[in-house]
Amino acid sequence: MSRVAAIQMNSSSKVSTNLELAGRLVEQAAGSGAELIALPENFALMPRSEKDRLDIAERPGNGPIQEFLAGQAKHHQIWLVGGTIPLVAAVGGRLNASCLLFGPDGERRARYDKIHLFDVAVSESEAYKESAYFSAGDPGGENLVCVDTPAGTLGLTICYDVRFPELYRCLSGLNADVFTVPSAFTATSGRAHWEILLRARAIENQAYVIAPGQCGTHDNGRETFGHTMIIDPWGSILDNLTNQPEGVAIADIDDDRLSSVRRDFPSLKHRRL
Repeated sequence: MSRVAAIQMNSSSKVSTNLELAGRLVEQAAGSGAELIALPENFALMPRSEKDRLDIAERPGNGPIQEFLAGQAKHHQIWLVGGTIPLVAAVGGRLNASCLLFGPDGERRARYDKIHLFDVAVSESEAYKESAYFSAGDPGGENLVCVDTPAGTLGLTICYDVRFPELYRCLSGLNADVFTVPSAFTATSGRAHWEILLRARAIENQAYVIAPGQCGTHDNGRETFGHTMIIDPWGSILDNLTNQPEGVAIADIDDDRLSSVRRDFPSLKHRRL
């Protein structure tokens, strides 16, 4: 049994304010006994313009946001999933939307670069094009990330990835027991699809899903859905923060529950394709 937490935020366009809030919520989660804590996508910055991302982008292993994550993990002796931060890509002067995992020693244990970029018209008046400033992560090799943690083998994904079940099946093939899905889901698509997609990924892979999200209206006018939740391998929602602007969802990862679902309903072993 291992306790985990997912943090919900309404991040602003000011990094220092966001890190202060994230620190308070991490402290709250750690105080509740969480050994693994996940922050949402864009936790450090919800930019007014995309130029703001370039202004705060960090190089791997160096920068105040990475120092914050390492320090929080070490101070609270936790595993910390750092939502996403903009890291300078290896080539082309562009950015990667990177999810970083830090261990209780403050060392970075994993990095996942978002594979599926959100180039979508949500409505006639709301459209996004992440590929204008981000480079997509490699869809294979070292960028398929599974890490052994006290909560089980953790598979890292980000937001829009949740619409691509093949990624989760690949991570399942790497023995993932738990998926993290840090997100900034739009309010429009969130109302229609958020819970359905998360529960589907949990059910079809018989895995826990930890999905921290952004919530509310941000400085740039964007509205995000919230409903940070943790889901068990049967698809049951263990905690759900609905639409409060900030908070912590808490649940226990039960190894016996995971084993019994996979033993009694062995759909993973019945695959023929």
